[in-house]
Amino acid sequence: MYIGDYMGRREIYSPDALAIVDSGKSPHGQFTYRQMNERANRLANWLRDVVGVRRGDRVGIVARDGVEFLDAFFACGKLGAALACYNWRLHWRELLAAVEATTPRALIFSEAFADNAALVKAEAPYLTHLLHVDGDGRAGSLHVETVLQNAPADRVATETLDAEDTACLIFTGGTTGLPKAAMVSHRMIAWNTLNTIIHDIRHGDVTVNVFPMFHTGGLLVYTMPMMILGGTVVLTQKFDPAQVLDLIQQYRATFFGGVPTMYQMLTTAPNWASADLSSLRFCTSGGAPLPVPLVEKFRDEKGVRFKQGFGMTEFGPGIFALSAEDAIRKAGSIGRPNFYVDARIVDEDNQPLPPGEIGELALKGPSMCSGYFGQPEASAAVVDEDGWFHTGDLARCDDEWYFFIVDRKKDMFISGGENVYPAEIEQALYKHPAVLQCAVIGVPDDKWGEVGLACVVLRPGMTATPDELLAHMAGRLARFKVPRRVEIMAALPISAAGKILKRDLRAQFVKS
Repeated sequence: MYIGDYMGRREIYSPDALAIVDSGKSPHGQFTYRQMNERANRLANWLRDVVGVRRGDRVGIVARDGVEFLDAFFACGKLGAALACYNWRLHWRELLAAVEATTPRALIFSEAFADNAALVKAEAPYLTHLLHVDGDGRAGSLHVETVLQNAPADRVATETLDAEDTACLIFTGGTTGLPKAAMVSHRMIAWNTLNTIIHDIRHGDVTVNVFPMFHTGGLLVYTMPMMILGGTVVLTQKFDPAQVLDLIQQYRATFFGGVPTMYQMLTTAPNWASADLSSLRFCTSGGAPLPVPLVEKFRDEKGVRFKQGFGMTEFGPGIFALSAEDAIRKAGSIGRPNFYVDARIVDEDNQPLPPGEIGELALKGPSMCSGYFGQPEASAAVVDEDGWFHTGDLARCDDEWYFFIVDRKKDMFISGGENVYPAEIEQALYKHPAVLQCAVIGVPDDKWGEVGLACVVLRPGMTATPDELLAHMAGRLARFKVPRRVEIMAALPISAAGKILKRDLRAQFVKS
């Protein structure tokens, strides 16, 4: 079984190498590849024999980062099943919608999300088993460690598994609208790993992962390539700047990935001045352009070199890379396409544009996802007849084939590394009886990069305060989606075609 059984293969080549450090445990949990493979076999046996999971089925997880998340992923790989990765920040009704879209047979959860798991299970008859990774798990669930102690360790393999089988489902909003589950195949993981090895990582590397693994950034950008290559990944349950600096030193991390907000927070951590980052070969930044002064601060005070990149759930996720040598010379660029990625800028007629011209970024290559689970029309809408994936991002490239993201074709904005889709927030706002019209835009924020601003027109004769509307949204949306503030307006700018002019709102509220 050369596809899917990642730990079975890795144990053959480096059984005693340190694979995972789980810093969420006290003391830190440390697991070799031999141990990781045994854990995956035990969980796979239980999922197959007790739950009835087979090739093509789904297992859901709503849990903070820890070794158990990877246990679930690797066990699913052995069975030919897909791990459906749910955002633990979701309101329970949003989580239920994600579960209903993917129909898992079992759900694995952290204690912090036990109430949500119970509410979801009550509404999902196909969800027959609950597993918890910490705490008492409440009634009706079984502890993962109990399974790992009692299930047989016999090798599990699905020899009929194909590279096109789905390894996991990662939720994304795509370029528009509500979240969709991108089907990440074993083929996609393999090609992304090859691109990552060509451009970034080596045998013996160690990294600290600070991204939640329900995101492509946490599970697929570096964690899976490192597991395939035989490196060491240090897992954190949340981003704590001081802890991250300590972990980099303690485990002598050779590279680290984050977003600009995280790097800013590292420089203000109480142990920044004393932190020894000399083990780092480079740091990678993505999600937004990295300010040049921040690049210079890391370089001058810690001797750290920066690479920058660009990725997405549906493609890669490693797509572009900007080398450390170009970090200042090409500031603002996402770099050049990775080795096995093709990219071009196209106009509204899907015709390629020359350097300097702004158009939509389109991508092609073997590290593209297999579409959106259960949504063939949405899948077909983003890929043209020649196989180019249309990102919905407006971009340009220069004469040296360096690419620059100019704007988003749609209204999505990024807050603290999370994609936020105004259409979803507006739908929640319209459920309030006093809301006549609304529009949500992203506005700059020093801490989160961007936050939401909801512009609302109330129905004649009705009243609602900004605080009331914020509370209304908080009862329906994940916290990170709830706008920072609400602006009550007499009217919204409307085009001749009757569309709300969000660009005018941005001009009014966003100072250039």
